Amino acid sequence: QVQFAESGGGSAQVGGSLGLSCAGSGTPWLLNRMGWYRQAPGKQRELVAGISRAGNRNLADSVKGRFTISRDNAKNTVYLEMTKLEPDDTAVYYCGSGTSWDFAYWGQGTQVTVSS
Repeated sequence: QVQFAESGGGSAQVGGSLGLSCAGSGTPWLLNRMGWYRQAPGKQRELVAGISRAGNRNLADSVKGRFTISRDNAKNTVYLEMTKLEPDDTAVYYCGSGTSWDFAYWGQGTQVTVSS
């Protein structure tokens, strides 16, 4: 029903920047809300940033002022610009989508590692 093509991520030093992108395809209404969750070792998966087709955004408090999410509706593609990276940002970032912020569809995940 939904598939994702994820790119970006990798490694950066503290204070550096990285970007993620995720192109979704499939049933349009299942792509209404798109974004990323992340999961660090030993921790639960948490919402990082999401954006709806209408442009409504939902960002975790821990990333406000540092991460920016944007969207190209014509391409069903979302972008996450991550700046001022911190060690706690280290995690696997999963692109996802759904009709609520509790995403039901997931990509394979991308590793982001921040080192000091």
